[in-house]
Amino acid sequence: MLKRLSILTCLAAGVAVTGNAQQVRPASSDKIYHEIAQMRHLVNVLYVAAHPDDENTRLLAWLVNDKNIRTAYLSLTRGDGGQNILGSEQGEALGLIRTHELMEARKLDGAEQFFSRAIDFGFSKSYQETFKHWDEKILTGDAVWVMRKFRPDVVICRFPPDTLAGHGQHAASAIIAENAFKASGDGSKYADQLMYCKPWQPKRIFWNTYKFGDRNTTSESQLKITVGDYSSTLGMSTGELAGASRSVHKSQGAGTPSVPGVQTEYFKLVDGEPVTESLFDGIDITWGRVGRKDIGDDLKVILKAFNFRHPDASIPALLTLRKKICTVKDAYWRMEKLAELDKVILDCTGFMAELYTKQPQAVTGTTVPFTMQVIARSATPVTLQNITWVGEEKTVIEKNINNDSLIKYEHNITIPESTPLTEPYWLSETPKNPGAFSIPSNGVLGQPETPNKLNAVLSLMIGDETFKVNVPLSFKKLDPVKGDVVEQSRIVPKVDLSFVSNLIIANADGSVDAIVKLHAEKELKNGTLYISNSNSVLVSFQHVNIAANTDTMISVHIKAASIPSSVDKEFYIYAMAREEDGINGYIRSQHLIQYNHIPTLQYFTTPYAKVLHRDWKVTAKRIGYIEGAGDLVVSVLREAGLQVDILKDADLKDANSLRKYDAIVTGIRAVNVEKKIGNWLPVLFKYAENGGTLIMQYNTLQDMATTKIGPYPLTLSTLRVTEEDAKITFTDPKAKLLNYPNTITDADFAGWVQERGLYFPVKWDEKYSTLFSMNDANEKPLAGGTLYTKLGKGNYIYTPLSFSRQLPAGNKGAIRLFMNMLSASK
Repeated sequence: MLKRLSILTCLAAGVAVTGNAQQVRPASSDKIYHEIAQMRHLVNVLYVAAHPDDENTRLLAWLVNDKNIRTAYLSLTRGDGGQNILGSEQGEALGLIRTHELMEARKLDGAEQFFSRAIDFGFSKSYQETFKHWDEKILTGDAVWVMRKFRPDVVICRFPPDTLAGHGQHAASAIIAENAFKASGDGSKYADQLMYCKPWQPKRIFWNTYKFGDRNTTSESQLKITVGDYSSTLGMSTGELAGASRSVHKSQGAGTPSVPGVQTEYFKLVDGEPVTESLFDGIDITWGRVGRKDIGDDLKVILKAFNFRHPDASIPALLTLRKKICTVKDAYWRMEKLAELDKVILDCTGFMAELYTKQPQAVTGTTVPFTMQVIARSATPVTLQNITWVGEEKTVIEKNINNDSLIKYEHNITIPESTPLTEPYWLSETPKNPGAFSIPSNGVLGQPETPNKLNAVLSLMIGDETFKVNVPLSFKKLDPVKGDVVEQSRIVPKVDLSFVSNLIIANADGSVDAIVKLHAEKELKNGTLYISNSNSVLVSFQHVNIAANTDTMISVHIKAASIPSSVDKEFYIYAMAREEDGINGYIRSQHLIQYNHIPTLQYFTTPYAKVLHRDWKVTAKRIGYIEGAGDLVVSVLREAGLQVDILKDADLKDANSLRKYDAIVTGIRAVNVEKKIGNWLPVLFKYAENGGTLIMQYNTLQDMATTKIGPYPLTLSTLRVTEEDAKITFTDPKAKLLNYPNTITDADFAGWVQERGLYFPVKWDEKYSTLFSMNDANEKPLAGGTLYTKLGKGNYIYTPLSFSRQLPAGNKGAIRLFMNMLSASK
């Protein structure tokens, strides 16, 4: 009999197994039942918004788990311009965290995930401002690509294309979605994509209207759908599931209650065929769509007969069904439903496979010992025919996998030399413009992460059908708290190197001191380390020898005479290592991100440091710092030569013990994330009264530990100045904070990044004075650019200015202003 061949990449159900490291695990009976039910529907829904956490998880969870509709979320950005309450990661690193938070959320609610190449640059107030950063045509093309590949019948926007969206990027996402809706079915638009996909025209596009706070965009004239029904297979309502899914956005502090009971969702038609009853009016979402009502009838029978205790009892009927689906004429639905069915069949067998090693990372060309474990739990025979190891010929096995009997193989795998480093594809190249990541090829555009190509391929015989199953190479360890932890096997360079500090302040004589850290995954013999600027080598170190799996530190001194005279106020230096042969060079810095709710993440950057020539003065010497949501201000202050102590609860019991500090600074959002700060502030105010300076960086209105954040009343807002080049008006030019020890001028506000400030005070006691007034274009000035007051013998300063972004970026004007604040009592 003809044996049909299926290529199948299986997803894991295990909680501790995440991302590309997912081992092959069977789904639960409830999940299998859902998978079979979803096979009855030939329809896709695409939800579109701007950021991670913009999606309506309640609607996604309802569509997937209640209506059994394949649903995906297209987030234009990865959230790299947002804020992080977990740690100090910003920019691309934060975007990587938020990408995987979205993927973890999708595992809970069952939807799929796509992205465009847009770089999130932070808050914007209009789509016009947003499109100064983003190329509307390019991002529309990205959305067209996703629509043509995913082929949704219904597109749903979270936001409207105007100021009601509340954020310029939100409004831009609606504009891009509508543009893509109109272009997706037109073969003359984005014709270069037609090498990989065909035009596809969705039936309609909606705006999913909402009630947020005092903003209500819903109307009883809109299409209304009741969602949030209880699901006995989930053991909760889809509204409760949505709360759990949304709460995975931990870096944003987006914890959301799980709300039982039904709620109403509202939809306004934007374009396409009108509706009266449902999202799918006039769309045949059954197998009748492809003229195969008989397949739908068969699935109904299989569902009715499904045995939750013995899902393998459905395998004979599913194998018969597979033969029918192979005869479907519509190629798209034939391939989609075959892939879904193949996963169902494998899940029903209780099949498990894992391929793991004990070392987390490897270099290409090295040989690594791996263990393969395979098991099946099925009355229907499962035969392991062969295994194709990575980069090798297949090994013939021809072994029956006895029901619930574990098979184990040990095999040494040589990592192919052509294997790329394990890194996010959107970070593998330097962006050609600041608004969009550079994408290596159309093959990966839209995907949430880089596909894992390091897989062994198992050939299985189930009944009379042959299946090929990809089993990814994984790293597995036993954690004494978490139990088994499984992550993707990471490919790394032989040598990675980085500057210990990415911001370096030159010595008074113009020379530069730095430290370079080198890690050798494999032994480096007689290598050379080069330190250069953008044009030439400044200094080199020969005969560098590093044993495998060890680090070394090299102190670098660059004489002032070695630095080109054309270099003035700031410049960059770069590090590179070469092997003895002078051919193989290494210019990558490895970065690892590790949090409990996501897998270990790896990305690489060019090893560089920004060098500043000191043109500021500071009279403060010792600083106390109270950490907030995570920033890099402390490292900049230490690089500038200040002693900075991180203050904890035990340090904040008595104001007299704080006299040794010239200034105390609270990190961003400290009032939001540090629940004890309400007890500390009276001590800190007393410290200021005794002659110290207390500087509070910005806080938000969300979940404040106390509203008494100043010695006198002040009221915060959600107002921002997002244009980083917004004009600054000095409201008190003669203020000491603007003149000592550095004279602050308009020039000190040049070159700021992302924004001027955020969460500005809007009301304050008359005892406060202000330093600055500023505003975005066509808006009223915000006078609360920085508040200060004398407090006893000392000073209190509240500043919404974005020092947490400016100081790590090496903005010298911001450093000069911050040094004035630190020096207020000296």
